[in-house]
Amino acid sequence: MYAVIETGGKQYKVSEGDIVFIEKVAGAEGDAVKFDKVLAVGGDKTVFGTPVVEGASVDAKVLAQGKAKKVIVFKYKPKKGEKCKQGHRQLYTKVQIEKINA
Repeated sequence: MYAVIETGGKQYKVSEGDIVFIEKVAGAEGDAVKFDKVLAVGGDKTVFGTPVVEGASVDAKVLAQGKAKKVIVFKYKPKKGEKCKQGHRQLYTKVQIEKINA
């Protein structure tokens, strides 16, 4: 059984037991998180929502909060002497999918 959930403006296809890195959500390590925006549920019979599946949810457990590797953003304009160097580290939450309620 699998589900397609939306969180942080992105969509993820998850099954029970999967470990997924998602955009940061509130919660400490070991906390339970519930995703209510379930777009599709698949298995024996696939159900698609319009836009979400009514009564479906996904339960997950927070494993870690962290930051991704640094991405360097370098802007440069030739012949103007203009350059700007920036770094960015995106925050993420590592979750384990425990149960799909459909």
